[in-house]
Amino acid sequence: MELLEHMEVIFKLAVQYGVLLMECVGVVILMVTTAKSIWGCIKRDPHVRLTLAQGIALALEFKMGGEVLRTVIVRETNELIILGAIILLRGALTFLIHWEIGNEEKHLGG
Repeated sequence: MELLEHMEVIFKLAVQYGVLLMECVGVVILMVTTAKSIWGCIKRDPHVRLTLAQGIALALEFKMGGEVLRTVIVRETNELIILGAIILLRGALTFLIHWEIGNEEKHLGG
């Protein structure tokens, strides 16, 4: 029984570090995209909105991946409901951003 408890602790730590890594990657992507977009605004780049939207979408996908991974270690129903709501919200945001990217690409292409 002790072996299973140790395996569970190791698994939980691995998942927590995975979530932390995915969340950090999402934050770094968002920060880099923001800096590039600010520079694009200064240079009056016509593609700055597209660059920003693509960066936000990618960052949200990493953050959503972290939330999905977090569901592995959830023990209580309330936590699962909250995580589900977060995943749905981030999924809706990602969908809207991808829709905006499509519109922006049409606008720049036409």
